[in-house]
Amino acid sequence: MKRKLLSAVAALFIAATSVQSATVNHYELIKGPFKTGEDVTKACLQCHEKQAEEILQTPHWKWKGVPRTVKGLENSKEEYGKANLLNNFCTDVEGGSRPFCTKCHIGYGWTDSSAPLNDKSKIDCLVCHAKEGNYKKALGGYPDPVLLEKGKMDLVRAAKSVSLPDRSNCGVCHFFGGGGDAVKHGDLDSTLIKPTKDHDVHMGGPVDMTCQACHVSKEHRIAGASTFLATNDGRVSCEDCHREPHRDSAERKTLDRHTKTVACQTCHIPLFAKGQATKMSWDWSQVGKDIEPEEKFGKETYAKHKGSFVWDMNVVPEYAWYDGKTERYLKGQVIKDPSQTVLISKPVGSIKDPNAKIFPFKVHRGKQPMDSKYKYLSIFQNYGGLWTHYNWQKALVDGAKASGLPYSGNFEFVSTAFYGSINHEVAPKDKALKCSDCHFGRDKRLDWKALGYAGDPMRVGGRFETNVAQPAKTPDSRVSAQK
Repeated sequence: MKRKLLSAVAALFIAATSVQSATVNHYELIKGPFKTGEDVTKACLQCHEKQAEEILQTPHWKWKGVPRTVKGLENSKEEYGKANLLNNFCTDVEGGSRPFCTKCHIGYGWTDSSAPLNDKSKIDCLVCHAKEGNYKKALGGYPDPVLLEKGKMDLVRAAKSVSLPDRSNCGVCHFFGGGGDAVKHGDLDSTLIKPTKDHDVHMGGPVDMTCQACHVSKEHRIAGASTFLATNDGRVSCEDCHREPHRDSAERKTLDRHTKTVACQTCHIPLFAKGQATKMSWDWSQVGKDIEPEEKFGKETYAKHKGSFVWDMNVVPEYAWYDGKTERYLKGQVIKDPSQTVLISKPVGSIKDPNAKIFPFKVHRGKQPMDSKYKYLSIFQNYGGLWTHYNWQKALVDGAKASGLPYSGNFEFVSTAFYGSINHEVAPKDKALKCSDCHFGRDKRLDWKALGYAGDPMRVGGRFETNVAQPAKTPDSRVSAQK
């Protein structure tokens, strides 16, 4: 079976590289010269107008879509996403900060609070497809003018080098979500461009899988969903490839029973932020103070225009039931009890839900402004506003004007939390969790009572059992009780 598995992985790798090599070589097709990104797009449209029409309909372009992952909003006529939802990182894009945020947009010139232009000539083909030319984006999503002026970016070379995306293309935005490398995602950062096998068994080592090996795409709609998102163009699961993952294991029956309750990621991603530290909290209330910044893990713990941060590395996830849906804080939603932590995104599920499993999460905590009268999270202008003048009143007034969400004139800071699902940095199977990592009371990896159990299910019985399981004789015994 091991030989068959290796053959299957090899076949997948060969197929992926074959598709890559089968793409058209553009070196002879592209002539130039190009002064702007739009000039490159104009050349692309001569052959790829259909693909451009596809792009304009995607969440990657609109930054929103049908909120399929938000409980209760699955059939909503209004679309939701980065364009109109809040978070507890840079908080929002509607408060006048869009020129900065759209450095990661797949288009050019989306600088105001309106919807992205329905204009094919504004599509940035290079950010996803260029392999050479030192292509970099700047404010408003335009090619970096400084690099162009100094001759350090070559648009012709970039256009000639286009091919299927690799991890560095996807990572330009997804590794740097939340305003910097490893800020937003606990399991995605720039070290995954060239990871080791121990860092990620899929992307590292000889397999060297691209993102789209799992996040398959059709008509430029890319599958994948997380608790960071409100929409998706298809789900991705470990079982898409691993149909019988424990077939050759001596503990197959035990492990297969676990998979009814425990997600693959829970056992196979024991730690996240293995390549570099990730941001675990962001306190906006500290903005404008004269604090001498310190570093931890080589990262800043304070910036006058952003506030204070906590970073951590090799982090044990937090665990919660998840059925594939989230509860999501919406713009203008009234906060019933400001003294409690406001959950901006939280997985839906419980021990009583047979469709829910225990999944790992990075929980990013923060402090951000709430309107004291209206009792909703406030929208403020950071880029071109707070980041420059440190004046909260002005930033909140300007943010209200840009977003259309009224500001009463009074605000206070509230605690927030954002659950981010962990799906990457999968460890080799010999480094997956063992029985004793979660059971027998050796550590506190899983808070059984918080998950709804009376205690360790190895002692009190699993959620699908009618009889209480008997304690194992020794902490290292292989156990067969169902969770």
